[in-house]
Amino acid sequence: MKKRVLVGLSGGVDSAVAAARLIDAGYDVEAFFMWLEADAPETAAALEDSRQVAAALGIAPEKHHVWDLSAEFERGVIAPFVGAYGKGLTPNPCVRCNRVFKFGSVVERALREGFDFVATGHYARIERDSPRGFRLRRGASFEKDQSYVLAGARAEMLAHALFPLWDVTSKDDTRAEATRRGLPVAAKRDSFDICFIHDGDTRGFLRGRLGGEPGPILDESGAVVGEHLGAFLYTVGQRRGLHLPRPHADGEPRYVTGIDVESNTVRVGPLADLSVDTIQCGKANWLVAPEFGRSLLTDSTRDSRELTVQFRAHGRPLPASFEVDSEDCLTVRFDPEVSSEIRGVAAGQSLVVYRGDWVIAQAEIRAAS
Repeated sequence: MKKRVLVGLSGGVDSAVAAARLIDAGYDVEAFFMWLEADAPETAAALEDSRQVAAALGIAPEKHHVWDLSAEFERGVIAPFVGAYGKGLTPNPCVRCNRVFKFGSVVERALREGFDFVATGHYARIERDSPRGFRLRRGASFEKDQSYVLAGARAEMLAHALFPLWDVTSKDDTRAEATRRGLPVAAKRDSFDICFIHDGDTRGFLRGRLGGEPGPILDESGAVVGEHLGAFLYTVGQRRGLHLPRPHADGEPRYVTGIDVESNTVRVGPLADLSVDTIQCGKANWLVAPEFGRSLLTDSTRDSRELTVQFRAHGRPLPASFEVDSEDCLTVRFDPEVSSEIRGVAAGQSLVVYRGDWVIAQAEIRAAS
């Protein structure tokens, strides 16, 4: 009997090619579209594209499902994103969306309805040859790899995931394949990084939700050197958008080194003030057996270069050492030659631990020093 796969057809080129590959591979494929924003015209346009792709692939209309998750998306992704910024954090909404929706409630619903797998157009790789049942690995291209934003999903959900684009090395290749297949979205432009901010203006979106009052920008000596538009609109490591009226005496640019939403204050300093040698994280989300993960991270005999961490979606992987406390919270430390390269680590960011290209764990950053 064919394995039943529910593929997310977002209306974009990645998911379209992923669905085509699944059909070629002999799966019994049905599609779903997540209606995530009730009043967004972009959503209606994406739904029409999704339907056109399904028709081009021969997926019958009754096998193209539309799930209205707008209320859940507002509650589970948008509101926490806004709330985190309101607390002075720097969240990644894609990490939360993958955990809560795509590899959370969607997988749970798909399994209840008799599907074996849920597939998406992410550029990552799932292997199913380990005792845990799967391994999440990087995609074929580091530049396109999306394992970072998938690493926050629960392991038991990712065990039911398929990523047909794991071997694709560039978006141009995906578009070329879509063109060869005659898919109607081959030339469709990419969406912005945050799908619910359709114009890409994150600051404007946050001001619309949170308002914002001007406040002082203080340098490392405590002197007022400028005025900001609301402390929550800034993030550690930021240089652009500060509009400082005068250069400092040392002639060096200033970067955001801290924000305090309680006092509505933004602090700035030289690049050296952003150096980090220790990162404190919350509870680890293990994508390996927890006992194996703990022993791997704390094994003092292993090569110090074996494990790396990444705290931005396409940041450079950095070797590190680890401590794991009784609550599975992580402390990450860097050698001096590595810490000199680390800049702008912000609370709220997602930190992912790799062994080579294999994802071991993910955790939210609480503090860096």
